[in-house]
Amino acid sequence: MREGSAPNFCPPVEEGITLVLEDEAGEQTELEFLGLVLHNDRRYGFFFPVTDEAPAGSSGEVVLLEVTELDEEGQPAAFELVEDEGIAAEVYDDFRIATKDLYDFAD
Repeated sequence: MREGSAPNFCPPVEEGITLVLEDEAGEQTELEFLGLVLHNDRRYGFFFPVTDEAPAGSSGEVVLLEVTELDEEGQPAAFELVEDEGIAAEVYDDFRIATKDLYDFAD
């Protein structure tokens, strides 16, 4: 089990957890969950897109989604794409710091 190195980072309970999210057009995307970052009293999830041609992490792309709803157990139940580039940059910096020992980031 991997662990982050920051108090505002919540890693997945086990590696390889994937979610299938559906957009308003009904298109489904499979994403591997990398963890949550707590930033300014909000929760942000980080994910690798997963396809048959590109297993998790192979594209180098990271998807950032804000948690907009929690279930009865306090777990994320709904997400939205983060559109504010300033917030996205701040949260991504937090993620990079928290996971610097887990992932290699291109500068």
